[in-house]
Amino acid sequence: MLFLEGVPKLAAVTGWPLTYTRSPILHNYWCARYGIDGLYLRLPLAPEHFERGIRALQALGFAGLNVTIPHKEAAFALVDRHGASAQRAGSVNTLVFEPDGQIRGECTDGLGYLDSLREAGVTLPRKALVLGAGGASRAVCAALLDAGCTLALANRTRSRAENIVAALGNGDVIDWSGWTDCLAEFDLLVNTTSLGMAGQEGHDWASCLTKADKALVVSDIVYMPLETPLLAAARARGLKGVDGLGMLINQARPGFDAWFGVYPEADPVLRARLVETLE
Repeated sequence: MLFLEGVPKLAAVTGWPLTYTRSPILHNYWCARYGIDGLYLRLPLAPEHFERGIRALQALGFAGLNVTIPHKEAAFALVDRHGASAQRAGSVNTLVFEPDGQIRGECTDGLGYLDSLREAGVTLPRKALVLGAGGASRAVCAALLDAGCTLALANRTRSRAENIVAALGNGDVIDWSGWTDCLAEFDLLVNTTSLGMAGQEGHDWASCLTKADKALVVSDIVYMPLETPLLAAARARGLKGVDGLGMLINQARPGFDAWFGVYPEADPVLRARLVETLE
């Protein structure tokens, strides 16, 4: 799209109901830091209004949007062009409104996840076990596989895990009831389920980790709370834990570049500001 002089560049996040999003803090911080005349908004959009709402925002001159639960699959179906990351993940979390009127869809979750591991000082694992089989899981699995990691997936509904492995063309599926017994085989455990999210406490993570190797890295993509019950259980056993805030920050960087023209840094000041809002 073309921007008019003196008119702020606009982008937003949409989902339903958008209770916990911290994306406006990220993008508006970067606009201020880089001196960009831009604004990033929070726009809840009910599923039945999704396509009409996206078309309206495009017509109003927005540069693009982030989409979150439950809109990622609808966004995948809506876009005119899919980036390689979106094709691989089977979902879209970033919409870019192109100058020719088309909508390009990208999925930045996988890249953001790998960047969060690097920031935490974690060497790319040899073998990873991923819990959960939602959209974020597939993006994380794709990124790990493409980086050369051996992968296994466990989900309470086994068929959903099998579907992801089939779509990605690689990986093993482990029964949900048995993943704790083979945990010693892995050097990375990734939780992409909602277990441990605010309001979802109660899972006995301490018992799940009893067979973990001491070198296991435990990662949770949830960032509310920042210290999830899984991460607390891991650290109580002396295991390294990686929270979900790094993924949140890093998945946002490619979108900001596409909309505002700068690839931003994931600096400590921004992380501290986000942590303050979570506490």
